[in-house]
Amino acid sequence: MAREPETELPTEFFGPLDRSPGAVPLYMQIARRLEAAISTGQLVAGTRLENEVAMAKRIGLSRPTIRQAIQDLVDKGLLVRRRGVGTQVIQRPVARPVDLTSLYEDLEKSGNPPSTVVLSHRVKAADAEAAERLGVPIGTPSLHLKRLRLVGSTPLAVLHNVLPAPFTDITADELVSTGLYETLRARGVVFSVAQQRIGAKAADSEDAELLEIDAGSPLLTMNRTALDHSGRIIEWGDHCYRPDLYSFETTLVSR
Repeated sequence: MAREPETELPTEFFGPLDRSPGAVPLYMQIARRLEAAISTGQLVAGTRLENEVAMAKRIGLSRPTIRQAIQDLVDKGLLVRRRGVGTQVIQRPVARPVDLTSLYEDLEKSGNPPSTVVLSHRVKAADAEAAERLGVPIGTPSLHLKRLRLVGSTPLAVLHNVLPAPFTDITADELVSTGLYETLRARGVVFSVAQQRIGAKAADSEDAELLEIDAGSPLLTMNRTALDHSGRIIEWGDHCYRPDLYSFETTLVSR
């Protein structure tokens, strides 16, 4: 994927700065302007800021002052520093309720319009694992999907799904334009229940590259088997998410 170009903010964006004795520290004034720009959408998720040296030189401040301002927003989860990428605006974390919905639907409802890159779309005979997951005989045609879900230009999750016949006719184009569950509902599926397990793992090199994180970084995982109203298994999913951008929320009730 192409890397976002650096954004050089105009000098007037940062000023006028109050340099009088007793004023709010300069690093905090810079941080507040950047935070406001992120909150209003002037700086969208995925925006790469110019390097600290160039920014400090342009607005007449020291590099440590700029570094402290950037670190303040890193600590708040609004910016991230990545080796080889630089300083980048990140998507605010998404808190997902543990309901029988898809990631695509939850992102739309939270006001974070998603996009999808279909990495793999293959119809093949179910091997022993897929057959067990779907409750079908070995060798039954099944659709194997691997997708990358993004918010803006920020990668959020890698999604693996396996579906049985008669859903092998689902196209890659459908999955780019909408979510998997919405596509299945359009085919008459009525979801009823799902078995789900939430866990964690270390990112391997492939997931790390896709999610733009370091290999070995922690990932949130979710495995789900979804059934329709007749008890038929509709899909099995094995997903991983960046924990800095994503979490699950549950409500606990005393019995």
